[in-house]
Amino acid sequence: MSDLEKEGASACDDQCLEALRELYSFLDGELTEERRGAIRGHLDECGGCVEAFDFEVELRQVVSRCCRETEVPQDLRLRIAEAIESLGESDSQASDAI
Repeated sequence: MSDLEKEGASACDDQCLEALRELYSFLDGELTEERRGAIRGHLDECGGCVEAFDFEVELRQVVSRCCRETEVPQDLRLRIAEAIESLGESDSQASDAI
C-alpha cells in the first residue's frame, strides 16, 4: 500500500470514527445542518458506515414497534415520574445554592 493510499485510508478511518461517534445524535436530529450534511455526505460514500446507519435505523424501528405493543406497567410509570421529579428538585436545589 502506498503512502497516499495509507493517508486516504487513515482519513476515511477518521471520518468513519467521527460519523459513527455522532450517529445517535444524527438519528435524533440533534446536530446542526452543517454537521448533518457532512455526515450524510460521508454515509453516501462509505458502505461500512451506511450499513451501521441502516442497522441502527432498523433496530430503532423494531424497538419502537415492540415498545408500542406492550403497555407500560403503572408502577413503572410512577417510579419514572418520581425519578424525574427528584432530578428536577436536585437541579433546583443546586441552582439555589449558587
